[in-house]
Amino acid sequence: MNNFTIIGIDDKDHPELPEQARAAIVTHHIFSGGKRHHEIMRDYLPEDHLWIDISVPLDDVFHQYENHLDIVVFASGDPLFFGFANTVLKRLPDAKITLIPTFNSLQTLAHRILLPYHDMHVVSLTGRPWHEFDRALIEGQEKIGVLTDREHTPATIAERMLRYGYDNYIMYVGEALGSATETVRILVPDDATALTFRHPNCLILHRTYERQRHFGIPERDFELLDGRANMITKAPIRLLTLAQLDLRRYQTLWDIGFCTGSVSIEAKLQFPHLHVVAFEQRPEGERLMEINATRFGTPGIITRIGDFLQAELDDLPVPDAVFIGGHGGHMDQIVRKISEHLLPNGIIVFNSVSKQSQELFAETVKQHGFTLVSTQHVAIDDHNPIVIMKAQRI
Repeated sequence: MNNFTIIGIDDKDHPELPEQARAAIVTHHIFSGGKRHHEIMRDYLPEDHLWIDISVPLDDVFHQYENHLDIVVFASGDPLFFGFANTVLKRLPDAKITLIPTFNSLQTLAHRILLPYHDMHVVSLTGRPWHEFDRALIEGQEKIGVLTDREHTPATIAERMLRYGYDNYIMYVGEALGSATETVRILVPDDATALTFRHPNCLILHRTYERQRHFGIPERDFELLDGRANMITKAPIRLLTLAQLDLRRYQTLWDIGFCTGSVSIEAKLQFPHLHVVAFEQRPEGERLMEINATRFGTPGIITRIGDFLQAELDDLPVPDAVFIGGHGGHMDQIVRKISEHLLPNGIIVFNSVSKQSQELFAETVKQHGFTLVSTQHVAIDDHNPIVIMKAQRI
């Protein structure tokens, strides 16, 4: 069984180490960490020390760890705060770990700007996609602490915020915190897009005003397909459809036949945790989704243009909820393809506009192992009645 002593350090050239950390260093021979950690700690280590670089692929790193019983690992800040200690716990749950943390970078930045951070929502973009950052923006979190990397920089973060209308934050950017050359800059997103930033850095977004978060977006506010108002799911129907999809319980929605994107966008606004994948056969759909997602502040919707039946799906998040907005006479093939990917207990919702399509959906889902669990008959103003149908794989 491996014994790890994991020491958190900052970016000072000569960190001030607590006695427990200094004692661990003088009694060990095997050390590990990133190249930057080695540069910082080199003068503290025994001359004959062995250093194991932490770099990808991590399988190689842990394979080297197997050859040593006692290892001292250096990590940035608090090793349990999106740090390497979490990786050790996951990969070697039986390992003995002694933890010697220091302040993490976001704590240090909050200290520098005298910002209480007990209510700060933290997002890591270090080697991670945009999803959780997008979620925090849509939710309108008052304070968002962001860990960055060389791709998700303060400049690219500011660009994404402005693209989707989130100019309602002040940016506090800390660079090389704890080092002799640390800087803290106070910026608005528009200024940050034109700047370069030294690595490592992190940032805190502090909301200046609460941006409107739509609920039941009027059809007239969307960019429409050739101006045709009948090609969009009406707001009351849209909200009832989302209620049937029960998206609070699910993680990934596929919207098949999105047209203007109204269902995908409303779903992302009301359930920002969702991964949303939207399919549309018409090429115009790409432009409509871009305009409408930007207009209503819903980054992160994955859009696929082309025939759903010909689409490559293996690289997409696996759905547990699907909305069929259009079937083009191919209901059987569409449901079959959905059933090949849908997670256990997943659901399909379809809005029927005719008795024929209602019977077709009911018969098709039954043939593919689904149970029709509910139907809702809805009439809005002078529009034709619609039946909202929900099927589940039970």
